Amino acid sequence: MSESRRAGVIPTSRIEAFSDGMFAIIITIMVLEIKPPHGAGWNDIKTVLPALISYVMSFLFVGVYWGNHHHLLLTARRLSSGIMLTNLNLLFWLSLIPFVTGWVGENNFGSLPVAIYAVLLDFCGLSYTALQKMIEASHADDPLLKERFKRHSAKGWLSLICYTAAIPIAYLNSYISIVIFFVIAIIWLIPDKSIILSGGTEFEV
Repeated sequence: MSESRRAGVIPTSRIEAFSDGMFAIIITIMVLEIKPPHGAGWNDIKTVLPALISYVMSFLFVGVYWGNHHHLLLTARRLSSGIMLTNLNLLFWLSLIPFVTGWVGENNFGSLPVAIYAVLLDFCGLSYTALQKMIEASHADDPLLKERFKRHSAKGWLSLICYTAAIPIAYLNSYISIVIFFVIAIIWLIPDKSIILSGGTEFEV
């Protein structure tokens, strides 16, 4: 038995498997919220277009978070209680995406639902940043990690600024806010490979 096993180390796979399961459940709930049209004509399809568009948007967001979350966890060579708690916090806010997605779709991109969607994305972004900072704090002995996170952090703060701006914009034109959401998702579509570090993962209480 390895020394890390004797020390009661929790492998990275535990937190990754749990998180992956949550991501899968979130996407499943979202797709189940989409109701098929009652008719077979093109006009009937139009009635569900807002729900389909909001689903595509949220699917893209959840997929982007899943990919970047995976890369972010790869930077952790040791797991602390703080990392696990901030990871749970991120998953909590992400789990609310199906609810807000359904609300946006049901109300044809109404101003208030879109504004609340932007608020939720703000909380998700802040929670992701908190997880990144917690990983960084848990690896204070690794000066290279902070350097690797610089570009990642800049992209994160840019996203938060855009999400916050999308809140009042939703009351002027909610479709502009939707465009902002899609643009930010595309920016994050390819995770930063610079944050990936090799090595095992240990657990600290």
